[in-house]
Amino acid sequence: MSSPSATAGHAVPPTLEDALALGLTRAEYELVCEKQGGPPNAVELAMYSLLWSEHCAYKHSKRLLRSLPTEGPQVVIGPGENAGAVDVGGGLVCAFKVESHNHPSAVEPFQGAATGVGGIIRDIFALGARPIAVLDSLRFGEPSGARARYLLEGAVSGIAHYGNSIGVPTVGGEVYFEAPYEHNCLINVMALGLARREQLVRSAAAGAGNALVLLGAATGRDGIGGASVLASSELDSAASGAEAGAARGEDMRPTVQVGDPFEEKKLLECSLELLERGLLVSLQDLGAAGLTSAAAEMAAKGRVGIEIDVARVPLRETGMQPWEVMSSESQERMLCVVAPANVGAVLELCEKWEIGGAEIGSVTDGGRVRVLAHGTLVGDAPVRALVDECPLYDLEPQRPPAATYPAPAAVLADEATAAETLIALLGSPNLSSRRALFEHYDAIVQSRTVRRPEQADAAVLALPDGSGLAVSIDGNGRRVAADPYRGTIEAALECAANLACAGAQPLGATNNLNFGNPEKAHIAWQLSESVRGLGEACRALEAPIVGGNVSLYNEGATGAIYPTPVIGMVGRLPDVSRAGRLAFQRAGDEIALVGPFAPALAASELAKLRGEALPEGLPEIELEAVIAAQAAVCEAVRAGALSSAHDIAEGGLAVALAECALAGGLGATVELGEELRHRLSSRPPGPSSGSPARWPLSALYGEGPGGFLLSGQAPALSELGRCTPVATLGTVGGESLRISAPGAELSLALGELGRAHARLVELFA
Repeated sequence: MSSPSATAGHAVPPTLEDALALGLTRAEYELVCEKQGGPPNAVELAMYSLLWSEHCAYKHSKRLLRSLPTEGPQVVIGPGENAGAVDVGGGLVCAFKVESHNHPSAVEPFQGAATGVGGIIRDIFALGARPIAVLDSLRFGEPSGARARYLLEGAVSGIAHYGNSIGVPTVGGEVYFEAPYEHNCLINVMALGLARREQLVRSAAAGAGNALVLLGAATGRDGIGGASVLASSELDSAASGAEAGAARGEDMRPTVQVGDPFEEKKLLECSLELLERGLLVSLQDLGAAGLTSAAAEMAAKGRVGIEIDVARVPLRETGMQPWEVMSSESQERMLCVVAPANVGAVLELCEKWEIGGAEIGSVTDGGRVRVLAHGTLVGDAPVRALVDECPLYDLEPQRPPAATYPAPAAVLADEATAAETLIALLGSPNLSSRRALFEHYDAIVQSRTVRRPEQADAAVLALPDGSGLAVSIDGNGRRVAADPYRGTIEAALECAANLACAGAQPLGATNNLNFGNPEKAHIAWQLSESVRGLGEACRALEAPIVGGNVSLYNEGATGAIYPTPVIGMVGRLPDVSRAGRLAFQRAGDEIALVGPFAPALAASELAKLRGEALPEGLPEIELEAVIAAQAAVCEAVRAGALSSAHDIAEGGLAVALAECALAGGLGATVELGEELRHRLSSRPPGPSSGSPARWPLSALYGEGPGGFLLSGQAPALSELGRCTPVATLGTVGGESLRISAPGAELSLALGELGRAHARLVELFA
């Protein structure tokens, strides 16, 4: 972020050109002048440019987000706080949220991803909850490219460094490789925490005369204009490759925050002890836009004013101007409101935990953010103008007349056999084992983790009373690109299906909407349709949105990313000892296909491998039938009636069978007969113009919501037929996977399947 003016607010005020350079439009600058009663000085212009940025103000998405469901019987805190929270029983609440650090990670992947973890963890303990888990959702270009590998390796290292060091387990996540993410990777991180309901704290400032205390690390120039500015504009995608990416990161390094997980660990423990001792009135994380955002938003929520003297802010660099202090996004900092009588006790506790603590200002009743420097006023703006009166923009959506994204290069011939196709899918970047990545992460620290990566469809964490939490994070940008409305519904259903396979019912959801430039008509259409689908799905699932994040302008010279809504969902299961597993457990168990599964090849992983263009739409979804199937599977898992449960997702039925077999070290013999052929070929109608359903490829490798692969004893599987379709497929056993279908036969040893599935491990070993 460049200086608002050469004089930093002294003799010469900033100009319109300064405002434009900071991301404001001409009309917005004129509105700022109107709100201020004249041209703003350097500090004031910096504050407006930050708080009126897309990242902070959501000016192209806020009106859309108001259509989402946010209330439910389990919701304790909904959107508007640092994180949302749901009741999980026993007097406990689970706080959770997902956020992005896309643009900073594209500039400097290690620190961008690391500070993304640090920021979302602060959102959790800012509510008074102890962080208990992290999940990540990542998108990169094809792994054959040098830049994609540079970004991936840096991001995974950054996530592992921060999460492992602070002692919060990384229990799950996902990663996809697609060409549209080549220059604009996505780094979305979800965190969740636990708190006693009565210990939750809000961020609203209150009580004129109360002190404002800054906790944590000293403030520097790192991160000035980082998340708020980078995330509000398109990236320059001209640089490519690992060396170019690194050079570009060096040039833009001042805009990327630098994290210290050990400092955050101390800050976490100090903050929770301050809350436990009742020493804080309110607490707020310093993230994007730093002190400017934290102070103004606390004031807005409490309908009060705030006064800060930047000369009292502990600095680690000399010569910082007031606008720099207010704009800095230095990490590991919290802002709290404290009654004057408790300031001494707060600072004493800071000394105990060896973190910085400084009284930097006070709450006022003037409704303004006043910035002082050694007692001299250097900035003064109305709270409402900064936070509540940013102009909001109506989107102008228009469905594009033709496909927006080029077809991928074909890597699998049309004449490939069923066995060759399964091997290719298992070894493809989007479906192969993630072990090479998640083994960087500590998944069991804190000793709550019951199901970790590749053990179940959802991560499962134990609660003190013997119940459990299941959590999943999902999204599929390619399918959303084909149909933003139905693709987003599918993503929400996939999240809920993962919970069902663990035995959990959804309590609430969070979302991260990653899209391109909303000022373009086709991107506006993608965003509008996606939000419409998200709202419909979450209402049907009774999983209200309790918070989230919007990341726009994810594009550069080569075009936009796939529209990528990422959905995180939390559910509860009454008996954690009965949490579901995806692995086949016992030879002789019967295998069944359960649910209203209607597979199609359009926009599938197989279609990608064959180089097929995206269709213009996906098949219709039998929403009520799919949710009924999820409920039936959930109840069967809870009852202990199943040996394994795995939903059918990318790669279709054959890939799901292979995953269950590999996870359990047990093969299977399966037959898809004529009756099943008829059922799987009768897809719901839809606008899809992609590849037609081709038997047996569609049955083996087609995709769509509503399918579950279960194993167990025959009576238990048959009982599910009361609620949802059930088709017996075969039995568990042996050392190979054998699939027989009209027109296709395959028999592959587990060793061969395993070698294919480990290809990503080999690539990043």
